[in-house]
Amino acid sequence: MAPTPEAIRATVEAYVQAVAGGTVDDVLALFAPGATVEDPVGTPVRTTEAELREFYGMVAPLKQEGEVLTVRVAGDSAAFHFRLVTIMDDQRFELSPIDVMTFDDDAKITSMRAYWGPEDMVSG
Repeated sequence: MAPTPEAIRATVEAYVQAVAGGTVDDVLALFAPGATVEDPVGTPVRTTEAELREFYGMVAPLKQEGEVLTVRVAGDSAAFHFRLVTIMDDQRFELSPIDVMTFDDDAKITSMRAYWGPEDMVSG
């Protein structure tokens, strides 16, 4: 049985909040075993828990704020646009990627692809 759109939306919201202000374990708890991450698209796909832990471990200690802007759910997939603001000293860096995810029957993430490039990072 496929996950409901509501369950997928809840996972998307939880993901953005965990990336913005949670721990690596908070983020990884949202992924199914064997999940893949390609962030940004065009970089090597991370396929192991150790690779995911290393990747999300880089952002976990940062002071960040996250907000989901738009979510579209179709079947077992979602595309969503969100804003992530990183605060370092008195500077703010904003990134608003579009992520595409697939989900298992329990609304756990099975794959994530993030669409953004260096030109999308805005400082202010």
